[in-house]
Amino acid sequence: MALERTSALERVPQSAPSALTSSGARRCRRKFLRFFKNGFRDEKYFDWERGYKWRAHQQWNEVLDRKAYAALLRQGRFSEIAAHAVRIESRTNLLFSFEKMALRDAVKSAAGAKLFAEGLYEFLYGRPNAQRKFEGWCRSVEALPRRQTRVLTWPLVTVFGFIAQPETHIFLKPNVTRIAAREYGYDFRYVPRPSWDTYASLLGFAATVRRDLQDIRPQDTIDIQSFIWVQGSDEYAE
Repeated sequence: MALERTSALERVPQSAPSALTSSGARRCRRKFLRFFKNGFRDEKYFDWERGYKWRAHQQWNEVLDRKAYAALLRQGRFSEIAAHAVRIESRTNLLFSFEKMALRDAVKSAAGAKLFAEGLYEFLYGRPNAQRKFEGWCRSVEALPRRQTRVLTWPLVTVFGFIAQPETHIFLKPNVTRIAAREYGYDFRYVPRPSWDTYASLLGFAATVRRDLQDIRPQDTIDIQSFIWVQGSDEYAE
């Protein structure tokens, strides 16, 4: 099901070469199509990559779209918001098990749930300033209670934006994405600590890939993230 809204990716400056001139981009495209000959409409692609991510997005919209989320906030039901978010993510394999555990621990207390719920709402549904919202969300995540495993990681910072708004946000698995960017020929400006500069660079990478693949019609960042995953993951080693 295609999303009708214009993607924010289309408004991000793009610095990588076009697929028409980049041998890396052409090579990555060929690799993706070797696994999924019908591209983003391939049944195997839906079964392996898109299906469970799209179902998570649908589940999010059922319980935490803007209107429902705002109502829960007004009622002070922070733990319920956190429980919904954790449960939806838990049905995916986007986070490692230790990250899932760190997240559950972080929102277990009333204070942690409140910090999480308010910070995530502002990130997803607050006033439009992408950099300010992302940086505010990072501060909220950093301030969450922690036991052993830190919660300020790229996967944890990016997973809920990706699930909730795949027309706008994208998920970052650092090692896989760095490999994919290198193979593609994109200058991905990565630093380990979550920051706007790195996230903006990731959005630029996603926008470049989307432009280069426009003839096989990626629908949203679910398709773009899946394409990136195929390039960098051991699951798709040739």
